[in-house]
Amino acid sequence: MRALYSAAQGMKAQQLNLDTISNNLSNVNTTGFKKTRVEFKDLLYEQIKRSNFANDEGRPTAMEVGNGVALSATLRSFEGGSFTQTSNSYDLAIDGDGFFKISDENDNIFYTRDGSFKTSVTSNGTKLVTSEGYFVQGESGDILLGEDVAETSISKDGEVMVKRIDGTEESIGIIQLMKFSNPAGLESKGGNLFAETSASGAATSPADGSAGSVLQGMLETSNVQVVEEMINLITAQRAYEMSSKVIQTADQMSELANNLKR
Repeated sequence: MRALYSAAQGMKAQQLNLDTISNNLSNVNTTGFKKTRVEFKDLLYEQIKRSNFANDEGRPTAMEVGNGVALSATLRSFEGGSFTQTSNSYDLAIDGDGFFKISDENDNIFYTRDGSFKTSVTSNGTKLVTSEGYFVQGESGDILLGEDVAETSISKDGEVMVKRIDGTEESIGIIQLMKFSNPAGLESKGGNLFAETSASGAATSPADGSAGSVLQGMLETSNVQVVEEMINLITAQRAYEMSSKVIQTADQMSELANNLKR
């Protein structure tokens, strides 16, 4: 029976939908997290009778039945989250569509909206890094704060000013904000990091500031709306239940057909 396979496909699709919703809810407090939603598509249709009105048979529509549902894509929403103020001068948020550029120890490039940066002492001096120790990139490479840092201030255009213990001030670089023509095409790498793909397009650093501005002492919260996700959760659960009911009904119909001879 087609109903068995169609309903089974529906249950599989709703299972991944539930997994996606669960991931969104579990990251409700993750800095810079962007929620994901599942997109569905219907499967191939079997035509029992074709429309044939052109040959004067008077049948302008076809008789066809579908074979269930399949997952089309998971789409990440890069809608901005709200901003929360912190007391840490190395906490940064982007007011706009841009991304921070990050490099790991193997010079692999990643991008993130999570601006909860730290300082790390290296052989070359103090550098601005992520929680994993990856280096925040400026226009000239790693953001190197140097030695004897007393205070750090970062302007809206990303310029990093360092005040030394002896009172001298120095501009040590500009934090690079990158932009993509299709951010939904970025590949999620975990750890709040994304990687460039052919679908996202190449990363660019617009000179006109269209990538956004840097807000010091602020963090961007997750854009997950708990109420919305709970509604999606209930909808997915009901759809899963209905598909399971279809399988039970199809099984009962098969049982009745098998018992007709008795």
